[in-house]
Amino acid sequence: MKNRLNTMLAVIQTGPVYRLGALMAAVALLTSACAGAPGMRMETSRVHKMPGIDGGVPPTGDAGEGSASEKVDATSGTPDIAITEVNASLISRLAQSQKQQQAELSQLLSGAPPAYTVGPGDVLQIVVWDHPEFAAALGSSQTQSSARPGDPLPGFIVDQNGSLTFPYAGPLHVAGQRTDEIQQRLSGALAKYFVKPQLTVRMASYRAHQVYVDGEVRSAGALAVNDVPMTLYEAIGRAGGFSETADQSDLVLVRDGESHRVNLTQLLAQGVSPSRLYLKTGDLLRVASRDENDVYVMGEVNKPISAIPRRTGRITLADALSQAGSVNASTADAAQMFVVRGSLSGTPQVFHLDGRSPVAMLLAKDFELQPKDVVYVDGSGLVRFNRVLNLLMPLISTGLTAGVIAK
Repeated sequence: MKNRLNTMLAVIQTGPVYRLGALMAAVALLTSACAGAPGMRMETSRVHKMPGIDGGVPPTGDAGEGSASEKVDATSGTPDIAITEVNASLISRLAQSQKQQQAELSQLLSGAPPAYTVGPGDVLQIVVWDHPEFAAALGSSQTQSSARPGDPLPGFIVDQNGSLTFPYAGPLHVAGQRTDEIQQRLSGALAKYFVKPQLTVRMASYRAHQVYVDGEVRSAGALAVNDVPMTLYEAIGRAGGFSETADQSDLVLVRDGESHRVNLTQLLAQGVSPSRLYLKTGDLLRVASRDENDVYVMGEVNKPISAIPRRTGRITLADALSQAGSVNASTADAAQMFVVRGSLSGTPQVFHLDGRSPVAMLLAKDFELQPKDVVYVDGSGLVRFNRVLNLLMPLISTGLTAGVIAK
């Protein structure tokens, strides 16, 4: 580009005889300069059809079903990235993949947890009938009238080692046992000192097992698990419900060191009731915020913006363009709409939509975006040519003025 400008200025400064030729040369240089127009744009090359789409065949190599339809070759520093055309087949395939993931997750959570077992910190209520003297073992300090907030209910506390101390029975290791099993053990131990002792063992306070709810709920914190299995809905309800900024499609469940993304909106659409999904002891459920799952809309749109999903967490390409004020009818090339997904550290994907036809907006309405997607609308060739003119016209005027002064 610099060499072209030097040549143009040298021709201009030779005198008025060559001004007409200089202007013609300038037009030729400006026309060829469109390829170097400033600004972002996507250039594609090496077209390959995806198998099963438009009758194409896969290219040679290890391209599977998700192989590319095109390759990006924007700059020398840009790696080859697959570009996939957005069509009805692609949207159907992506939707089916999401349904399959949520179906597998619902199977993971559908199994009811086992019966509640006693653990350290639990409080047991033990009554030996016809022997009121055992009530003295509770002590005078643990009465309901003197209880303070946070104190356990009156009863026998299971210590941190999982042991229970009861008169005549001695310390018994009861952690991991049900109340009926503890009752049988106590009956056998007391039978050495009493004739056919009758006793009952109940849970007075559940404190050993908990699940944790965090994020966009009204009352985050730890929730005690009792003998009734805790469902996903119950956990959210006991945490005060979703807040106004909650993304109901992005619930992260951490279990046994693994994270699972729960799309509550998708589960409801599939007819899966969250009241049949159960949490286990130690589970962490985090509700993400919609602000964390925004998408970026840039390029030739009326208002570049960070688009926010709806309360259900769903946002489509049409939603994002609508929040950005739609495409700029004066500068945008509707045939060049791109969605960039992922990062260079992982496996980035680029999707292309030809939006010249209004029917294409039906595809945009059904093409769901993912958090941190980038929607880019390219500019038309005429706009890039006009930008080149705006940059070079001051240089041309300066050269003509210098030529006149030199004459």
